[in-house]
Amino acid sequence: MLASRRNGTLYIGMTDDLVRRVAEHKDKLRPGFTARYGVDRLVWYETFDGRESAFVRERQMKTWNRAWKLQLIEGENPEWEDLYDRVSEMWW
Repeated sequence: MLASRRNGTLYIGMTDDLVRRVAEHKDKLRPGFTARYGVDRLVWYETFDGRESAFVRERQMKTWNRAWKLQLIEGENPEWEDLYDRVSEMWW
């Protein structure tokens, strides 16, 4: 899940390469919602063994109300830190 800032605009997506995809958002390489609203901070993520389970989870979370999404973020990342650097170090 990406955010523009603490309690800001949220974006939920799924990818096979989290580091690459977040970098694309940070560099505004993909025009659209995230570039327009400055949504480029990785504030929460999950990993899955397969694409199908990740896709199902993404669809599920997109139906959630905002309060549930905020609760999920703040449960794991109460300071809304950008987790990108931590994740990119883990994957390299």
